[in-house]
Amino acid sequence: MTRPDPTQRHLVLIGLMGTGKTTVGRLLAERLRRRFVDTDAEIERRSGRTVRDIFAEDGEPEFRRIETEVLDDSIAAEDPCVIAAAGGAVLSQANRDALRTGRCRVVWLIAEPEALVGRVRQGQHRPAIEADPAGTLKLMAAEREALYRESADAIVRVDGRTIQDVVDAVLR
Repeated sequence: MTRPDPTQRHLVLIGLMGTGKTTVGRLLAERLRRRFVDTDAEIERRSGRTVRDIFAEDGEPEFRRIETEVLDDSIAAEDPCVIAAAGGAVLSQANRDALRTGRCRVVWLIAEPEALVGRVRQGQHRPAIEADPAGTLKLMAAEREALYRESADAIVRVDGRTIQDVVDAVLR
């Protein structure tokens, strides 16, 4: 299968919560003059509920179902966009397959879990880590590493870098 022109592919950011996918994604979209899609925000917009409420009322399986729908719709868009995928998007084989169709360039933003703890405590839509942020992030990193690696075309380490440095690295 021939890959489409990279300038015509979606740019998808994957990685653990707190790695800066939304912040970096917005700046990338601005720089590339593309539409920006944050899958968590789109899930909230479509459902009329917060991620926290979906988890509390319907559970993770329902959240993951909506997440797959949003990711599929974003990837199906004709015009290339920048997509910040939810941290757990790679848990679904269907999502990993969608990321590998050739319509996307997938960049894994990676950081040491310990460096992410301060960042994720500020977030209001992160019900999965409330009890033990450090321990949960370490566990998530270990469980998802192979899935992120399988899905990524490139890896950008974000530890100790400015947002602008990360944006520049993604563009390279």
